[in-house]
Amino acid sequence: MAADVHKKKSWEVPNGSLAPGDGQHTERSESPTPGLAQGTEPGAGQEGAMFVHTRSYEDLTSPEDGAAVARSPEERRGEPGEQSSMEQISKDFSELSTQLTGMALDLEEEMRPGKEGKLEQSPQTPRRDSVLSGKEEEDVTMDAWRMHRKHVFVLSEAGKPVYSRYGSEEALSSTMGVMMALVSFLEAEKNAIRSIHAGMALVEGNWDGGFTTCLSMHLLPWAMLAVPRGRLVLGGELQPWETRLTGLSLAPPGTPSPADGYKVVFVRRSPLVLVAVARTQQSEQEIAHELLYIYYQILSLLTWTQLNHIFQQKQNYDLRRLLAGSERITDNLLDLMAHDPSFLMGAVRCLPLAASVRDAVSSSLQQAKAKSLVFSILLSGNQLVSLVRKKDQFLHPIDLHLLFNLISSSSSFREGEAWTPICLPKFNSSGFFHAHISYLEQEMDLCLLLVSTDREDFFTVSDCKRRFQERLRRRGVHHALQEALRTPFYSVAQVGIPDLRHFIYKSKSSGLFTSPEIEAPYVQEEEKERLLGLYQYLHSRAHNSSRPLKNIYFTGPRENLLAWVTNAFELYVCYSPLGTKAGAISAVNKLMKWIRKEEDRLFILTPQTY
Repeated sequence: MAADVHKKKSWEVPNGSLAPGDGQHTERSESPTPGLAQGTEPGAGQEGAMFVHTRSYEDLTSPEDGAAVARSPEERRGEPGEQSSMEQISKDFSELSTQLTGMALDLEEEMRPGKEGKLEQSPQTPRRDSVLSGKEEEDVTMDAWRMHRKHVFVLSEAGKPVYSRYGSEEALSSTMGVMMALVSFLEAEKNAIRSIHAGMALVEGNWDGGFTTCLSMHLLPWAMLAVPRGRLVLGGELQPWETRLTGLSLAPPGTPSPADGYKVVFVRRSPLVLVAVARTQQSEQEIAHELLYIYYQILSLLTWTQLNHIFQQKQNYDLRRLLAGSERITDNLLDLMAHDPSFLMGAVRCLPLAASVRDAVSSSLQQAKAKSLVFSILLSGNQLVSLVRKKDQFLHPIDLHLLFNLISSSSSFREGEAWTPICLPKFNSSGFFHAHISYLEQEMDLCLLLVSTDREDFFTVSDCKRRFQERLRRRGVHHALQEALRTPFYSVAQVGIPDLRHFIYKSKSSGLFTSPEIEAPYVQEEEKERLLGLYQYLHSRAHNSSRPLKNIYFTGPRENLLAWVTNAFELYVCYSPLGTKAGAISAVNKLMKWIRKEEDRLFILTPQTY
């Protein structure tokens, strides 16, 4: 269309400067993000958008207002007209628990008090240390357990353990009790704890109330002692009263402390408290964002309505009873967040695909519709092939990430057609949708998700899949899809910039990003993690809440990196250490031109609706 002609490439960097151009908002007559300057950058959707719009990373991570938290912490965009009844939610959850554990759990039966007013414990209810967890529990007293780079804990406001990334929750119940005691202690002082930044022997606390507290900690940086409005610096030994309160003892002199560089981050989403203990290059804000993903993962299995109903009935309820069998899903989510930049960027990556093929796939999905369908999603691995949505209904990237995680955490979806309840917490946290999940063919890594509002509509939705496959065959794109799946990532060599090693580019208006395959010299898993750690460092500096940066040039012994954040896009680039700053800036121009040239292959520019 004439309105979409790019008259001036304002993303080019004039005179070697990284200053964004002033003419971005005039290049297209209709921006897909109302009221924003986005919509002109490479990768921006030209005829609407697929996702709930977030102007920036800060919008993804900002806490909801207090009134919303008390009622429901999620956005309510496009939710169904009537809130699901507890009876319907209980029925859907029973179906989900059967799929996870092989046993149906009835919510009302779970909440029925025993003769002495205590909840009855079903002896056959599986715990985390059963074979359902799929992994061997670690001894929490061993150094190997303490030295993990990131621990994640979930507990209830009563201090009951819900989830631990490593080790048994039973063995960690006292540690989680200390965490909840610290949260409650500071709340009694009209403060809310956000994070603790740990050093060798002196730890600064970061509180919402504005004052700083120093805490003593050594081998277990989360088992801590708070001294409000004061300082406590430990010498060579713990005092007897300190030992009684913390249960700790100092390591022998000269023992390396894993507490160096630790961040302890707290996120409270009533009735749950989530805590991460990390020694990564992530910022407090980024770690808190990951904890929110864990919270949303729990909501996707229970719904916000059911979670609050449970703890209103019984504050000290053991939530592990209802989450039994889902640990592998949460574990898989943490693994994905440690390796996939999608979560860092708060965006979705598309499978590189010719525009004509993608349009044919989207059109086929659009025509294979049913009255109850809200979203039709085709994906390959953790990459999006196509998404068709009901008009005026928008999906949040977080919800799509949770769907990706659900599929990648289980191989059983390859065995046939699955029909499972799923809550999309950022879309509607009050009830379950029902998702039809199946692979198009056994040998093809193409998974189709059809999200329906009707739990009784399995056969109708299943027929949508059949009609979709028929249209694919008639359009002759089946072979082209198979070819695309053989090379799901492109090489950085295709860009044609000699010193360029890797990059991540995100279009803010579309919520999509692209990046090439990670290649040499980042072949080993440790090197890949180190590269992601460098991106995390740049991202944290660019989105620092007190002093955000728009342009960063980082020189290191093994690579140079550049970050460029504007209102329209984010770009993170890794170069050879032999390059210069002037050469890096010049390469940005070439890279942006290449992305613009390839944008119809790397992004979904024309999303479809029913």
